[in-house]
Amino acid sequence: MDFFMSQDSLTAVEWISRAAIGFIFLLVITKLMGQRSISQLRFLDFVMALLIGNIMAHPLSDEGLGMKGSMLTMGTLVILYLLGVYLSLHSTFIRKILDPSPISIIHNGEILYKNLKKARIPIESLLSELRKQQIEEVHKVAIALWEPGGEISFFLKPQYQPVTHQDIALPFKAFDLPIPIIEDGRVNQSELMKLNKDESWLHDQLRNSYDATVHDVLLATIDKQDQIKIYLYK
Repeated sequence: MDFFMSQDSLTAVEWISRAAIGFIFLLVITKLMGQRSISQLRFLDFVMALLIGNIMAHPLSDEGLGMKGSMLTMGTLVILYLLGVYLSLHSTFIRKILDPSPISIIHNGEILYKNLKKARIPIESLLSELRKQQIEEVHKVAIALWEPGGEISFFLKPQYQPVTHQDIALPFKAFDLPIPIIEDGRVNQSELMKLNKDESWLHDQLRNSYDATVHDVLLATIDKQDQIKIYLYK
């Protein structure tokens, strides 16, 4: 385990071992930090990501630096990070520092320029986010909030919101998520078993309805009405 310490030179095996251990250690650290650090980088998460990346990169590329010090430093930072998350959950004052409140940047169809500057969002970026949400005019927005994670939440005025089944009293079906039974030319045996069906039934369906075999199918799904939809290799 000499590759943990600094050396004048490392063999190819030692470089590979050091990289593998560093990778595994980073996976463990990320797991300890929790899913929040993966799904969205907030202020505290962003600081941690910068520190961890910088600390771990040096010993993985410089043989003169040992891994022991970097791993101890990262372990300490993770403990401080978890402490910060704990305090933010139990202290309003700490939470306001580490996880600030959303900033309103559009209110009742009007752009709040001072808040836009406070959030450091250029007008071009705001327009880009509007286009991503398929909102063509600012005046249609009741309120837009710049969230701590860096996203913008838009809420349309009632007259511009999409009409739903409930609005026009139309009957609607319960949500039905199709189940994949063939993926990339391979049958999903576990899902077929849940449906009380077998491969023979599936082959018959493909042959009779689509004149296809399993190997022709990129994706096949089935709904609660046993309706199969297939996507062939193109």
